Amino acid sequence: MARQTRLVLWMRNMSLLKRSALILLVDALIVCAAFYLGFLLRFEGRVPPERWAQLQRYLPLLLAIRLPLHVAFGIHRWSFRLSGIHEALRVVLCSLSGSAFFVMVFFFLQRAAEDAGLGPPRSVIVIEFFITTSLLGALRFSPRLAHSWTLDKLRSRQAETVRVVVVGAGSAGELLIRDLERSDEHAYEVVGFVDDDARKWGTSVGGRPVLGPLELLPEVVRRRGVRELLFAIPRLPDGRLREVIGLCAELKLSYKILPVSFAYLHDRVSASMLQALQPDHLLPRPPVTFDRAYITEKLRGRRVLITGAGGSIGSEIARQVAAAAPSRLVLLDFSENELYLLYRHLQSHHPGLAVEVEVADIRDRPRLTAVFAQHRPQDVFHAAAHKHVPLMELAPGEAVKTNLTGFRHVVLAAGAAGVERFINISTDKAVDPSSVMGATKRVAELLLRHLSRYFTGSFTAVRFGNVLGSAGSVVPLFKAQIAEGGPVTVTDAECRRYLMTISEAVGLVLMAGLSDYGDLCVLEMGEPIRILDLARLMITLAGFVPEDEIPIALIGLRPGEKLEERLMTEEEEARSRRVSDAIRVVDTPAPGPEWVRRLEELEALAGAGDGESVVAALRDLVPTYQPDARWLAPSVRARG
Repeated sequence: MARQTRLVLWMRNMSLLKRSALILLVDALIVCAAFYLGFLLRFEGRVPPERWAQLQRYLPLLLAIRLPLHVAFGIHRWSFRLSGIHEALRVVLCSLSGSAFFVMVFFFLQRAAEDAGLGPPRSVIVIEFFITTSLLGALRFSPRLAHSWTLDKLRSRQAETVRVVVVGAGSAGELLIRDLERSDEHAYEVVGFVDDDARKWGTSVGGRPVLGPLELLPEVVRRRGVRELLFAIPRLPDGRLREVIGLCAELKLSYKILPVSFAYLHDRVSASMLQALQPDHLLPRPPVTFDRAYITEKLRGRRVLITGAGGSIGSEIARQVAAAAPSRLVLLDFSENELYLLYRHLQSHHPGLAVEVEVADIRDRPRLTAVFAQHRPQDVFHAAAHKHVPLMELAPGEAVKTNLTGFRHVVLAAGAAGVERFINISTDKAVDPSSVMGATKRVAELLLRHLSRYFTGSFTAVRFGNVLGSAGSVVPLFKAQIAEGGPVTVTDAECRRYLMTISEAVGLVLMAGLSDYGDLCVLEMGEPIRILDLARLMITLAGFVPEDEIPIALIGLRPGEKLEERLMTEEEEARSRRVSDAIRVVDTPAPGPEWVRRLEELEALAGAGDGESVVAALRDLVPTYQPDARWLAPSVRARG
């Protein structure tokens, strides 16, 4: 195999040598022709005999200077298709250096021969420089220009040609238009740019005009028949991005954007990098970044167990943990189908990783104890929980059994197995809860604080808001409703939520949990966004007109839901401290013995299936809990 590879490399090198030799031969002919034309033009078509002698004498010297410089500057190895401004500059510098060396050499020859008339006229040298530079440039750039012209003609004849406007006439836009010109893998016809920088208006970038500010987009789109916007400003502020989408809401456009990672690529961009604009790009805050190297350092070679591994949060934790190369990854869930799919995914992407699967119910304490004793995990991520707010309003006892009793079983099994870190996934719905689910998650935060006193490891709860794309988020629901033609259902026009992408949320969970802050960590999520605005933006991104082609229906808040969520109470804000740009730590006091006794009574009531009593007991444990009116019996209402 190695011998075959060396043979292929040798043949490739020979082909390159032949190609370079051919280019140098053509360059030599160009230099000869330019030198001859220099004399011909200088003497108006009649070159005196003595000047012919000078031409013959100095042409070999000129070739001996220019051709080695072509090799030194590398212009004999030329990419005719990918040449650009840097390559053009190399050609000019190479040609200029050749003329300068030539003048220096024959100047010293003149001094040695004491004959001031020995060399060719200076005008001939100047003319030869310009002709040589022009012909060298024409040879190298004409194939690219011909290729671009041919592609433009072919695209103009295609029925599926898409007229586009590039948003952003900066370096990213210039690099994008350059790639679009030389690529045949798209059907775009770029009509021009728009940019907020007034200094660029009326100028041209890559042969396309800058048509004005972003506010003119609707007019430009209508007048020029534009069907798609290409955003070439990777760090365009999210607020400005939403404004642009709002301006074009009635125009039925498609939208693509360069990823933020382009900012680190400097001079590399291609049409294939363009991504369809997603709701993730419209979040009212800059993208969250975190230290992947730090996460890898904390997890490499360790035994990790994840409960609820088949869910949207648990499976993303598993994927990010697997990338950090732990010695063993244990996936625990009661849903065997999702668990199996995740197991297959990790096997294919991380074949060297030891992945164990445990089908288990966290309510089954003996089973959990056996699993933890067998695997002896060092780090545990607890993502198993009942999370759907409206469903848990219908079954408060089941929420308690899983979110509290099952949670207690996991913590006790982890403590008995000697885990070093335990990270519990919490939610902003635990703040002044209005739902059974939120109340149980708040009790779980306090229960973790109570139980952690009996173990030596670091036990942390990480609280954050809604996650885009998770099983319970509105994004999959809105996408399905849009695909069906609507209506898109929104609970209330003023309903607002904190939103974060699933990869951001899990990355920050890992950062917070693995940093041994302890207690309660709260993820900063920027400003909340109106769900009605999100619905309109998603309809626009799908190429429809909101409330015209796709209606929006306001259906009212469901049981247990609030208009707005908060990430911390006022008391917690006073107790909190910032440990990074995106993480705050709250020092939470441990509950007392009476609170623990009432929790045990709550778990007993959940086992008995008395929903009203369960809600009343939850309210005793979480005084800020405001249950839905359907659960408030007359006696409870009187106490409220």
